[in-house]
Amino acid sequence: MRPAGLRTTVAIVAILNLAYFFVEFTVARSIGSVALFADSVDFLEDASVNVLVLLALGWAASTRRFVGLGLAGLLLVPSFAALWTAWEKLHAPAVTDALQLTLTAVGALVVNAICAFMLARVRHSGGSLSKAAFLSARNDLLANCAMIAAGCATVFSPSIWPDLIVGLSIAGLNATAAMEVYEAAMAETDDEKKITPRA
Repeated sequence: MRPAGLRTTVAIVAILNLAYFFVEFTVARSIGSVALFADSVDFLEDASVNVLVLLALGWAASTRRFVGLGLAGLLLVPSFAALWTAWEKLHAPAVTDALQLTLTAVGALVVNAICAFMLARVRHSGGSLSKAAFLSARNDLLANCAMIAAGCATVFSPSIWPDLIVGLSIAGLNATAAMEVYEAAMAETDDEKKITPRA
């Protein structure tokens, strides 16, 4: 795929991830879901990585490093929100709305599946960042399935634990998300500005 096609693909994926971050974050605040808060970090991380792919196509390494630092810091916001929600839920137990949790998780699964499919076609065309973006979207599908399972479990047996356990598990996996985005930005060099696609 030509660089123009790569640019279009990662731009669409970045927009999809950023848009669904706001959806998940909003629903998470509404129903107090630890799992949705934690998964929203994934969407923000994926959006950040895809933005870095776009920058890698034409910006200097020094600029990419500066933006990468900002994006890494941005990732900490929903991460702290997830931990704060977990703390509140432990001290004032409230069962998460199972239907909203499940439907939002299904939406996340669909968005990640679309992104993984699109990125699969260009994962070898944009250097290490585009490959990282594809692997992240693919791995996120497992987290989405766990969230759906938590929602279904809550339907049949109302409890704070399915949402809490899945949310803390996702948060644990995302503990190094900010550092990974930062390191990915630092790893790119000026020589990688001009990406040559594989035949």
